[in-house]
Amino acid sequence: MALFFLIPLFTGLIGGYIFKKCTDEIGYFVGIFAVVCIVLSLVLAPWQILLLLLIFTLMTTKKLLQQNEYKMNHIDEEQGNLNSSQNREQVLSKPQDSEVEMIRKYRGTIY
Repeated sequence: MALFFLIPLFTGLIGGYIFKKCTDEIGYFVGIFAVVCIVLSLVLAPWQILLLLLIFTLMTTKKLLQQNEYKMNHIDEEQGNLNSSQNREQVLSKPQDSEVEMIRKYRGTIY
């Protein structure tokens, strides 16, 4: 297995580090160079490494989607509990302590 893809990979990682630490304009150029190097290393990588990267990506996105669905189901259950008849009566029976004023601004001018 040829390891030529490691040269642009490490160059891109070092360039990314410089991009994060540098605040000048040269940092942006180094960041662009780092992205190009990382893409080049992916093009030069052997198919075994690309296959491992694909499997890793699919597994992590599947876990993230499952976590997102769990959170959405949890939020839906909470909203269902709030919409029950007992909770609705409790919310409606509470007096409003203060009114909320809406102040709208457009370019610093209140209207």
